[in-house]
Formats: sequence, structure tokens, C-alpha cells
Amino acid sequence: MKTASLGPLGNVSRLTLGGGGIGLIWGPTSRDEAIATLHAAVDAGIDLIDTAPMYGSCEEIVGEAFGGTLPAGVRITTKHQLGEPGPGEVFARLEASLDATLAKMRLDRVDLMFLHSNIAPDGYAYAHGDQHRAGFSTPWSVYEGELIPAFERLKAQGRIGAWGITGIGVPQTIKQALAHEGKPAVAQVIANLMDSAGGIRRFAEPAAPREILSVAKAEGVGVMGIRAVQAGALTAAIDRPLSPNHPDSRDYERAAPFRALCKAWGEDPAIVAHRYALGVPGVDTLVLGVKNRDELAQCVAAEAAGPLGPDHLDQIEQLGLRA
Repeated sequence: MKTASLGPLGNVSRLTLGGGGIGLIWGPTSRDEAIATLHAAVDAGIDLIDTAPMYGSCEEIVGEAFGGTLPAGVRITTKHQLGEPGPGEVFARLEASLDATLAKMRLDRVDLMFLHSNIAPDGYAYAHGDQHRAGFSTPWSVYEGELIPAFERLKAQGRIGAWGITGIGVPQTIKQALAHEGKPAVAQVIANLMDSAGGIRRFAEPAAPREILSVAKAEGVGVMGIRAVQAGALTAAIDRPLSPNHPDSRDYERAAPFRALCKAWGEDPAIVAHRYALGVPGVDTLVLGVKNRDELAQCVAAEAAGPLGPDHLDQIEQLGLRA
């Protein structure tokens, strides 16, 4: 498998195994299949695993699969959805989350720890779910004044190798974070052919993932592309029950011309979507949401096939699906 440099981690595989699928939250699978998928990913050359406490059983399954000793060369990440804590609480919350994560995975450290909250200007009002923003959004003043020093403290203790952000917050503030003196080492950025964050977008402004990606690269921040198939909207069929009004359902309906195009090509939409995402300029590694070995094999085949050619890309762009 090809590699690319990801900030302080150096060369990593172009595919990262995401924790949502193996955590049993992306459609039906089993614990045994999740463990088998982990081992199959490593055997295929994937050397980065992206976990989080909110990914169901993911961290316990990683601990069970590897018994506290990661395979040689394999790196691991975790996340914390901080929200808006009270004054002086940030470090304690990060430390408690990390303690629990390390216990579940039977490890002494992780290579990367991400802030998994939206980052927004102080006093920002979200278009969707604003009444719950204290749970999912971190104000800029907290990010700059408390979170950055807290992450640096954990790094100095040797408990995390580096820290990063999930770049799904208010675009202007994400770009501000990427250009800040205390910048993250790595950012997770939306990378799909619709430029859509689907159900995780809470603000009214355009998501602007390509602008965010461009800023990240200009600032020397590593990029992990996420949501290549937009939570199933760019696959043949969504694998979990969703309301017709859910943003991911609406994206699935909007992507009908893409599925028709893939059918005309004789290609699986999921493979095409992954090849597209791997070709987005600046994406160092692409996080997979697979839940079993069959889906993993598809993604490994997509990486081996390489990015789409100019003709295929042009036909996709002519569909006008970008958000």
C-alpha cells in the first residue's frame, strides 16, 4: 500500500482504519468480524487506526484484538468531544477521557489525540441544535486559552505523541485554528465528491472543506480525509435505518445521478467514491468507515487502483453534486 507523510507521524498508509465500523455503530456486524477486520487491515498494510470513545465498542475491541501490544509500525489515534466545560476543567476532562481510552485499549499512550468538538467563535449561534451546543461545541476562547495548553501538557507527559482537531466546526474558526501559532499537528477534513458533511454539519455557512484543506496544507498540518462515502450517501444503499429527512438520506437521494453514472461505468459507487477521495489534493490518508472484511477489501482495491483519471473526474464534476 502506498504511503504519505502525516505531520509528526511521518509516513503512514494512504488508508486509515476508522473506528466507527469496527465499533459496531455503522450497520450490522459482529465483535468477531470487527476483530477479524482489524487484523485484515494490518495484513493489507494499513498502519493507522482511528478510534474514539463515542465509536461504540471500538476501543475495547482494539484492546481485545491486539492484547495491549500493537503490531509493529501501527499507530493509533483517539478523540474527545470536549464541548464547553467550566473554567479550569479542560485538562481534567481530557486526562479522564485519555485514561479511560488507554485502559480500554490496554495501551500506555496514543500517537494522536483529537479535539472532536466543533470549534466556533465565542457566542456563536448554530443553525441546528444550538440549544445543545455546550455538549458539542468548544468556543474559541476555551480552545485557545485552555485546550491548546492542556494538549501540550499531555504531550510533554509522553501520553500523546501529538494532537489534532476534527475540522468540522465553523469554517472561519477552523481556518483560524489551522493558522494559529499553537496549531494542531493533524486535522481531519471532509473529503468526498459532494463536499458534504451531512448530518454532522450544524452551521448555516457552506462547509468549505476544500478551503480548509488548502489552509491546512499551507500551514504544514497533516490531513486525514473523512467521510469519503458521506455516511453511505455515496454507496449503492444506506445500511442503517434513517429518517427520509435526515441530511444523510437527503444526500443519498441527491447522489442518484452518481449511482447511475457508476452503473453506466460498471463500477461500484463506494469504490469510485473512495478513489475520488484519495485523489483530492492534500489528503494524506483516508479514514475508512468499514465494518467487515468485504467492505475493507473494496477499499483496499480502490487504493490499489489509484485516483480516478481526468475523464472520470470530469464526468463526476459535471453532475453538479458539490454542496
